[in-house]
Parts: sequence; structure tokens; C-alpha cells
Amino acid sequence: MQRDPISGAITVVTDPSFNLAGADLDGIDYEAIYILDSTIFGGPDWGRLTFTVNGTYLNRFDLTVSPGSPAINLAGQFLSTSFTLTGSLPRDRAYFSLFWDGPADTWMGGFDVGATAHYTGQYHDTVDLGVNNGRLVREWITLDLIASYVFNLPPPGPAEVPGFAKDGGKNVKMEGKEKNVLPVSTAEYNPCGWRAWLNGTTVTVGMQNVFDEDPPFVAGAFENNYDESLADVRGRFWYLQIKKRF
Repeated sequence: MQRDPISGAITVVTDPSFNLAGADLDGIDYEAIYILDSTIFGGPDWGRLTFTVNGTYLNRFDLTVSPGSPAINLAGQFLSTSFTLTGSLPRDRAYFSLFWDGPADTWMGGFDVGATAHYTGQYHDTVDLGVNNGRLVREWITLDLIASYVFNLPPPGPAEVPGFAKDGGKNVKMEGKEKNVLPVSTAEYNPCGWRAWLNGTTVTVGMQNVFDEDPPFVAGAFENNYDESLADVRGRFWYLQIKKRF
């Protein structure tokens, strides 16, 4: 801050910003995908099965509030949503899914049906600054189901309709004489009606949290006693979606 030497009024205020806090973390992200095509067994095509495992293991999340202060390991701890850096930090989070896609080039090729299980591991209820780990919040496992069908109708073939062809007439011999014959047109009209509206439409129906699992109790969440950053209280619900591609 600088002042005018005569009047003493403040003329300059310097307010620098410093990134005083810091975070040092390490962990493992992993994913495995396996696709099983039914045709590898030499039989008819019954579609594909896709298995997926995707998860994260958090080993360490060291937070340094200011330079020179001791680091606080927040891995495996509940953090209130008012904590601006991040939400709660369970060490283990993963999902497992299994999806079936119908056989290609058949009417069943538009099917996509699957299930996904979500897993959130246990973590401590309160941040203890290394003194006391607090009670454990139980793990939370939910199951989601989804099924969708895409209508991909084959385009209509050309239909012979009366009219002039763009190539004009043709000279053909009939009874020894050459005559000019106007061929029928093979014009294609744009599809209309229910086929046009249905083609390119995807119908999806699903259900989340199939077994209506309540979120685990968290004593540190004073507002509502559950962890808003990892769970919700909607319970089981189903949905229907219709999407049209033009």
C-alpha cells in the first residue's frame, strides 16, 4: 500500500494472490473390457456380450493447507460438500457391466440390453487430522438396468411408375421394324407415413437402483445425514426415453 506524501491518501493497493494450498495424490485407475462374439463357436449369430470392469483405487491424497504445515491424508475420508476442493474420497470405487447386442443384419440387431453394478467402498465418517479415523461408512452397491431398440428399417426399393425416364426413349426392333419406345420410370419417392417416423427412432427403458438401496448413514453430513457427493436419496426409479434421428 502506498500513500500520497502530502495528503496521506492511499494511492496504490497491492493485493497479490498466492496458491498457498497444495495436494499430492496417487492411485490406480483400471479398466478391462472383454467382447464375446457368439459366432466364434461356429454356430448361428446370437449377438455379442460385452463385459466391462472400470474402477479407481486411491492410495493417498495429501492436502497441505499452507506452506510448511503438515500434510493431511484425506484418502478414505468423508468431506462435506462445502469443501471446495473435492467431494468425499473413498479408496475404492468401481462399476461392473454386462451388455448384449443383437445379431447384426437382422431385426434383432437394434437391441442393446444391459446391467451395471456400481460399488462405492467404505470410508471414514469424519476428517480427523490424523488423530482419530472415526466410524466407517458402509459400502454402497446399486444395480441399474437398461434396454433400448433402434429402428433401422430398410429403404424401399425402386418402384416402376408411369412416366418418362430421364434417359429418354429407346429404339427397339418390333416385327422387323425399328420403333421408339418410352420406358417406364423408376423414380423413387421419399418414404412417408409410419415408416418414415419410426425409422431412426431409439426407444429406451431403464431402471436405476433396482433394489431401492438407501444411501448409507453419514453422521458428519449434518444437513441430511447422507453423502451428497457420492449418493442420492431418489431410490428406485424407472424412465422411458424416445429419441428420433432426422
